[in-house]
Amino acid sequence: MKEKVMNGLEKFSKAMLSPLSYISAAGLILVLGALLTSTSLSAMIPVLQWTPIKLLGQLIYNCIMVIINNLSLMFCVGIAAALAKKNKQQAAIIGLMSYFMYLTAGNVTLTQLGMLAEPDPMVGLYGTGQSTVFGIQTVDMGVFGGILLGLVCGWVYNRTCEKQFKGIITQIYSGNRWSFTCMVVFSILFGFGSCFFWPPVQNVISALTDLIATSGNFGLFLYGFLERFLIPTGLHHLIYTPFQFSALGNSLTVGDATYTGSYIVMMMEYSMGLPFSDGIVWMYTGFTKTFGYLGIAAAFIFTARKERRKQTAAAILPLAVTASVASITEPIDFLFCFVSPLLWVAHAVITGGFMVLLHVLHVRAFTSNLLGSLVFNLSAGEQLQNMPLLYLLGLAETLTYFAVFSVLIKAKDLPTPGREAALSADQSPYADPQEVCRFIAALGGPENIAQLGNCFTRLRLTVRDASLLDMGALLSLPHKGLVVQGTRVQLVCGLHAAQLRHALEQQLAEMAPV
Repeated sequence: MKEKVMNGLEKFSKAMLSPLSYISAAGLILVLGALLTSTSLSAMIPVLQWTPIKLLGQLIYNCIMVIINNLSLMFCVGIAAALAKKNKQQAAIIGLMSYFMYLTAGNVTLTQLGMLAEPDPMVGLYGTGQSTVFGIQTVDMGVFGGILLGLVCGWVYNRTCEKQFKGIITQIYSGNRWSFTCMVVFSILFGFGSCFFWPPVQNVISALTDLIATSGNFGLFLYGFLERFLIPTGLHHLIYTPFQFSALGNSLTVGDATYTGSYIVMMMEYSMGLPFSDGIVWMYTGFTKTFGYLGIAAAFIFTARKERRKQTAAAILPLAVTASVASITEPIDFLFCFVSPLLWVAHAVITGGFMVLLHVLHVRAFTSNLLGSLVFNLSAGEQLQNMPLLYLLGLAETLTYFAVFSVLIKAKDLPTPGREAALSADQSPYADPQEVCRFIAALGGPENIAQLGNCFTRLRLTVRDASLLDMGALLSLPHKGLVVQGTRVQLVCGLHAAQLRHALEQQLAEMAPV
């Protein structure tokens, strides 16, 4: 049973890596777009206000953000393709079609039953439990819907793609088309069912927001903790939305007008020159984005293998800048939230703890992002309370993240970015076909290899019979680590893992009987 669970978790981890591998690359590009579109930065550097530069910045920023904002679709398609044992492109296409059928089924259900929410003129669909995805309004399941649909699609495809029917009419539904037909049924049922089973989940989270609102500093800690902790599911917005966009967070009456929600109240107080009220604490979700991720990045670089530090820094620092400057944290979040749940819990705890500190020490200032907070705080003047302390606490949070993450990574030997050494070119097993054949022989021959895959730095295999493994031969081959758990084998190969897998696939294809 334990082995089955571990196999399942490993398959899920490998499937998640497929779409996530592009997010880090997207983050590097997003940095440029965020800088070119920064209002505060353009005020300091007038050339950034030149129309061609503004256009370029908007193109880069918005084109990358469409990926960040639609991770659910990326997960659905990427996971389906990653789980498929053959014809991965067909599985990806079916996953794509399934996703849009799921969205549409939810929309049709809500429309026909009179459950479709009306967007508010000020905050749109915030707080309704619904969202618009690719122009289709449906129940807001965040990335959870895409992940679940991708998992089901991959599972269904592997069990149905070789199904053959006889008969002039029925044979059209053979093979991939049968997989598609099965997913049509599931996608419709899933979209329909989500309208009924997902709102109770949202209600549980809503009950949590009521608890948060009435629990003082503990509630504020819980608010910060959950806002970060729920990021991988996409449900974090159900935590902060009621506070930032409804009377639950704050209200302000000026003359005949009443403004509700901590965000709206904060902006009105800023524009009117009024002192910031206590409701601003619900806006401190930007504090960790501004300061904490710099400490996370520093910890990843510090704990990386010495030979990998420069490479790790080159990859991680732009992502940290993206988080701090643009408040876009997903490129870093998904690098470690699934790899190490321990770090993710520590991350959420630190976030909640510093929000409480900001409140207890009576800090009242903007924390949206680094440039934005500086510009707004400098222009707010006497409205602020303890602004210098904000940046001292920011430095303290950066150092706290660095210390906690560094200790945990080294103590638990966590596989964070840069922790696994890369092989040099002359050590690469894929460089020599004879070395590849040695790998295959050590694994018990081509017929003993059931599954073949990789993550960023590891070759991951499943063999049919573990007793056929030649451990001596495996240990003698050029790699940086070997893990054998039952029929599951992992070879630490550094950044050559994908190339080694490709070389093995080619060699296995050549060895296959005609």
